[in-house]
Amino acid sequence: MSSSTFVCRNQSCGTPWEPNEVVIRNEGQGLLFRCPLCGARNYVERFEAEDGSVVYEQIEGRPFL
Repeated sequence: MSSSTFVCRNQSCGTPWEPNEVVIRNEGQGLLFRCPLCGARNYVERFEAEDGSVVYEQIEGRPFL
C-alpha cells in the first residue's frame, strides 16, 4: 500500500482517498480516518519520514472482519 493513497476498507465502499481529503484522529482505539463517503473506520499508523515530515500508512487487515 502506498502511503500517498488510502482506500476505504468497507467492502461495499472501497473508495480511494488522498491524505488531504481525510481527517486522521484518535477516537480511543488508535489513529484512524473515517471514510468521507460511508463513515467507516480505517486505521492508519504514523511514521516520521527521513526529512522529518509525518507520514501515515494504512494498516493492512484492520479492521478485522
